[in-house]
Amino acid sequence: MLEGLRTTKCDAGQASFGADGEGVVWAVADSGVDGAHPHFRAHRNLIDLPDGLAHQDFTDGAESADDTGHGTHVAGIIAGAAADRHGTVARRERDERGDVFFRAHEVAGLRGMAPKTKIVSLRVLGRGNHGLTSALLRAIAYVQDVNDSGRRLRVHGVNLSLGYEFDPEWFAAGQSLLCREVDRLVRSGVAVVVAAGNTGHGHVDTDAKQVVRAALSHTINDPGNAALALTVGSTHATSPHTYGVSYFSSKGPTGDGRAKPDLVAPGERIVSSASGALRAEAERRLGRDVHYVEQSGTSMAAPHVSGAIAGILSVRPEFIGQPERVKALLMATATDLGRDRSFQGAGLLDQMRAIQAV
Repeated sequence: MLEGLRTTKCDAGQASFGADGEGVVWAVADSGVDGAHPHFRAHRNLIDLPDGLAHQDFTDGAESADDTGHGTHVAGIIAGAAADRHGTVARRERDERGDVFFRAHEVAGLRGMAPKTKIVSLRVLGRGNHGLTSALLRAIAYVQDVNDSGRRLRVHGVNLSLGYEFDPEWFAAGQSLLCREVDRLVRSGVAVVVAAGNTGHGHVDTDAKQVVRAALSHTINDPGNAALALTVGSTHATSPHTYGVSYFSSKGPTGDGRAKPDLVAPGERIVSSASGALRAEAERRLGRDVHYVEQSGTSMAAPHVSGAIAGILSVRPEFIGQPERVKALLMATATDLGRDRSFQGAGLLDQMRAIQAV
């Protein structure tokens, strides 16, 4: 998380403006969030929620707060902070034979993009990170209900580090029921940040009768196709100008020709809070307790943007309830990585520049 803080200049936003997310509430619709993780203890991120808010489970037969660990990892990028003694990180490495192994690192000072943001867990994914669209629709309806359809905002934003491949046989791009509900939620005043997807690279048959690996256009996942969603692709955590857009990051434009993604943010080998199956595997491989693990994907890029917005809202409250203005601000102040618009969107998130531009 420290790399992501620096790359998106959220560390500067926190130091210069106190953009720590205090007073802001963000919903994480995912596999659940392990509120017992020490990363969320100092700022009580998942407790003492505003009146009328509660964590919700829209799945069947959940065994724990977060069986897979995906949602906890996502939430830890947005908010929370580690105590010094809770900084054991399991990183994946590879030897010269190509075998993957884990190595333990001790890291102090890990914190989210907006450490004091309150997190509401909306569990929509079950075992294997699988879920039904209906569960996510019910989660969106819950946010609309507690916000009184925008009349009283208790939840200021929603992070959707999930999705599925767009199927043009059934819906035009951005016109599925889920995309339309996302747009309706944004119009009610809620910022909705969505992962672009990890389907931006694959195999192509050539005229020379060869199968080659190539970047794939028109691969934005739903609900990232929603017009008003802030759709996020992935870049390198420390050297975005050198490495550009991650090979796996879904590419635009949308199936109907609209420009997506909107932004890119760090999504490669991102360290965050460990829980569920992610933590269990790392501890089995290392033979010791693990508090943080690394993961890659646009699922990790999206919460960087969610946390950055939460930080902005905490110091520029006039933008609360104005998600379309926030999206326009972030896109206008993004850093151009010199890549094609269909790869990078407007460019790399820059929170400090966004705050100063207001």
